[in-house]
Amino acid sequence: GTVLDLGWGPGHITAHLRSLGAMRGLHVYRPADAVETAECWASALAIDGPSLIALSRQNLAPVRTSASDENLSARGAYRLKAAKAPRKVILIATGSEIEIALAVAANLEGEGIGADVVSMPCTELFDLQPSSYREDILPDVSNREILRVSIEAGTTFGWERYTGLHGLRCGIDRFGASAPAPDLYDHFGLSAPKITSRVLAHISGHARRRIERQQTLQHRDGPRRVGAF
Repeated sequence: GTVLDLGWGPGHITAHLRSLGAMRGLHVYRPADAVETAECWASALAIDGPSLIALSRQNLAPVRTSASDENLSARGAYRLKAAKAPRKVILIATGSEIEIALAVAANLEGEGIGADVVSMPCTELFDLQPSSYREDILPDVSNREILRVSIEAGTTFGWERYTGLHGLRCGIDRFGASAPAPDLYDHFGLSAPKITSRVLAHISGHARRRIERQQTLQHRDGPRRVGAF
């Protein structure tokens, strides 16, 4: 196994993670805190093949605050936080962006919109899980019913596999920016307030289009006549 330090800047992640993930047979882990790091290390040792753990220098708050008898990271992805209100959004994140996803979920719950937070430290392992498990974590339903949102400080390429083509993908699809990490995250729209606004706009846009379609159908069909019998 290898431990890779991706540095401070989101640009480093953009340059490395997806190219590493494209290497056949390589398991790439991006843990969110110390607990996930230990789980990813244990998982890597148990795998017959090469593994890479991508870590950050940032001071990250613990996100796994309750004990579990299972190595959840070995599943590749798991539900870190379940929605409290009726679930309308699933936020999928990795590494340091888990903190952002949890903040977005709190904002959405404040608006009465239930949001799961899914930590996905290793996409390769998640793809190997039984279909029943993958369906439980990421239900195969329309994004009009449950919106899937990916959050990662790297290229959005490849995330459509998990968000669907009509989901939201929050990331960085360019190079060249250099600044303190908090400034870059805000500049690229990777702050909790900006992602919350995107999600709310997306949901309201779906609702508006649904109403417009209903009005169009009503106008096309015209008022129904009730005949005498």
